[in-house]
Amino acid sequence: MKNLNVLISGASVAGPALAYWLHRHGFTPTIVERAPALRDGGYAVDFRGEAHLTVLRRMGILADLERARTGMGFMSYVNDAGKPIAKLPADLFAGDIEILRGDLARILYDATKNHTEYVFGDSITSITEDAHGVNVTFERGAPRRFDLVIGADGLHSNTRRLAFGPEEQFVKHLGLYCAIFTTENHLGLDHTGHAYRTANRLVAMYSAHHNTQARAMFYFGSPALGLDRRDVARQQAVLAEQFAGNGWQSDRLLHEMRYAPDFYFDSVGQVHMDTWSRGRVALLGDAAYCPSSLSGMGSGLALVGAYVLAGELAAAQGDHRTAFARYEQEMREYATGCQKMGDGVAKLMVPSSRALASFLNRYYKVMPYLPGKNMPAKMARKAAENINLRDYRELARR
Repeated sequence: MKNLNVLISGASVAGPALAYWLHRHGFTPTIVERAPALRDGGYAVDFRGEAHLTVLRRMGILADLERARTGMGFMSYVNDAGKPIAKLPADLFAGDIEILRGDLARILYDATKNHTEYVFGDSITSITEDAHGVNVTFERGAPRRFDLVIGADGLHSNTRRLAFGPEEQFVKHLGLYCAIFTTENHLGLDHTGHAYRTANRLVAMYSAHHNTQARAMFYFGSPALGLDRRDVARQQAVLAEQFAGNGWQSDRLLHEMRYAPDFYFDSVGQVHMDTWSRGRVALLGDAAYCPSSLSGMGSGLALVGAYVLAGELAAAQGDHRTAFARYEQEMREYATGCQKMGDGVAKLMVPSSRALASFLNRYYKVMPYLPGKNMPAKMARKAAENINLRDYRELARR
């Protein structure tokens, strides 16, 4: 075995999942994360189909996810008065297991903290490769040397920017922005959610942590705004401008937004790249093939990708050239299929006109009675299962 010392950028989902499998195969992972601690909050993510469940089962964390699952039921679209006008089935949103992103991050951290070095509150500033390794500098920490560097740092990957070029070359803006934060469950939602849709806007609430709190979620249509991703005050101002006087619970949630401990705001986009590796640097999860939050595929795709990347590194005895090529060969078609689940969803979820919003509300009202009512969920499951996973466990070093 060679190239055992691996730096991973990003401690959300893909990074810790990769660290878990690298350790199992005899590698030594280090994770650097810009945030000062694990990020709590975030939206609910789901896993569906045998490929996702197989990876969770082989990691030994499926039971942990089962215990932390949201248990969400249907989602109701409501009118301005809060009266339900249409219901969408749970399987369309929640898959086989739905869990809050923060809870998933905690489970993955607990599964890796005893054998992975975590460096919080720091970020990579340069990557310089030579024939035998990679010299890495950081914002705060001293320079270090690693054998390989893996970028698992999301849609706006810093690793991708340093190793491959500017974000604009790879990120496709889907015409939407999203905000989400924790709030009081003042509607008394019981394992369900309400969504209110107007032209170019959608605001929703759904219960969380077994109804003890709720998540507020906003989507609005817009071309790329060029906002500073760390300027929370400006982000909240933009959201208030978009939704003030929008109706239903919009104004109350905008008020509560100011006090949220976990406010998150970002553009909705996909990542498309011709290759996911360059020399001793490779990308994983959203950094390489983000399907967008609208697809419902991001976390499952990240976990499968981490399993395959670590497995191929083990199978190649640490030969990164061979392993990175096989990783892409195994994952490319699967990632493309998952990305297709996000195509076109933006216009359906946040219609650009009042007439289209009204039409979709009427359509969702009758959808449960139509012959193809289960087609969207079936398509999502088919995409999630469209990979034959190699069993790398015989390579694992226990």
